[in-house]
Amino acid sequence: MDEPLLDTLLARAACPPSELTAAPSLRLAIVTCMDARIDPLAVFGLATGDAHIIRNAGGRVGPQALRSLTLSQRALGTREVLIAQHTGCGLAGLDDEEFAATLAAETGERPAWRAGGFADLEESVRASMRAVREAVVLPHRDRVRGVVIDVEKGGVWEVPDPDREKFRR
Repeated sequence: MDEPLLDTLLARAACPPSELTAAPSLRLAIVTCMDARIDPLAVFGLATGDAHIIRNAGGRVGPQALRSLTLSQRALGTREVLIAQHTGCGLAGLDDEEFAATLAAETGERPAWRAGGFADLEESVRASMRAVREAVVLPHRDRVRGVVIDVEKGGVWEVPDPDREKFRR
């Protein structure tokens, strides 16, 4: 029988001591997808300790991402937020209602959360930027940008943001 992957990972786990602090040196937080194809440090030319990386399905800004951003800004000094979603995302085209109904049918329990499916990738990025800017618990909402990472062709492009000027200080 094969050894479980977690046993292998734990057997080889190591974490050398670090002189870095919990506060990121660039005072930057990035919200991005949990997709295993994305390495945000490599994509943006960052090093360990430069930024907080907040990952979730779709790179969407919902209650848990806002919780992390609030702690990042208020407790650890970040001042800028980058939303980085990507092409080929598993949430693109996902029907939240159908997904919830399937879970309920299979498990007998409907999830209290929504999956966060979306039809338009750039609009999803803009919605997350708006969520950050409208979160009154965040003291720094003026430096928010959004990008799409193209995992199929390579590259990154900034999402046009018609609301950006409204939030400049």
